[in-house]
Amino acid sequence: MLTPDEAVAISYNGEIYNFREVRAELESLGHHFRTESDTEVILAGWRQWGPECLTRLNGMFAFALYDAGRDALFLARDRLGVKPLFYAELSDGALIFASELKGLLAHPLLRRVPSAQAIEDYLAFGYVPDDAAIVEGVRKLPAGHYLLARRGRGVPRPVSWWDVDFSNPSRRSVRALEEEMVERLRAAVRSRMVADVPLGAFLSGGVDSSAVVAFMAEASREAVETCAIGFDEADHDETGYAAEVASLFATHHRSRIVASDDFGLHRSTDFSPHR
Repeated sequence: MLTPDEAVAISYNGEIYNFREVRAELESLGHHFRTESDTEVILAGWRQWGPECLTRLNGMFAFALYDAGRDALFLARDRLGVKPLFYAELSDGALIFASELKGLLAHPLLRRVPSAQAIEDYLAFGYVPDDAAIVEGVRKLPAGHYLLARRGRGVPRPVSWWDVDFSNPSRRSVRALEEEMVERLRAAVRSRMVADVPLGAFLSGGVDSSAVVAFMAEASREAVETCAIGFDEADHDETGYAAEVASLFATHHRSRIVASDDFGLHRSTDFSPHR
């Protein structure tokens, strides 16, 4: 998306849950909007606050923003790194970025050489750490970080704009903290139900998905759409628990049982109604 004067462009993957509140604040500061999208809110937020716009955004996102006036590229990633963002500096000085590694591999100047450090990390930990990649010279922007690159000045180090703070632990009672957790979960679920497409929940029968469905049912005027995947081995199948939760909250529930040798699932996405 471009700003009306085409001076700022953004490529964006994600969702800003509080974009209406941020938009209202920006409108009070004189900004005008052409669309109802959260993407345009990020553009206006950048123009108003620069990198500080990130602290106002509640959501999951990764975006690249180019500002022609500053001749600068701004890469940013959400607090917990829900959305990925890969980048690399090439031999000709160019900076390339993508939300998937294969996007970078398409560039002819990127050397397809495995990173020895990443391989060692994978063998030691079972995964590649968040700020690294399996390809030499490619990095992931760490969660809660941004990178502001200006032409001709080299690629700077990422800047942390958010981190978990354990320096000031709460001294309130367990009961008060439990009540706060419930309210935070309720607010989080309600904010994610603001969408222009149909919503549903994957119901595994576990505590987390059951809690989400409970809050969805509380906030929805219609039956919540839920689905579950089960297995033909009883020790691994939790569809029974999912069905109990679905019945408790009167959801529109569908389930499907799959087998370990069922390789044809990619040909069908239909769920049979739960009985």
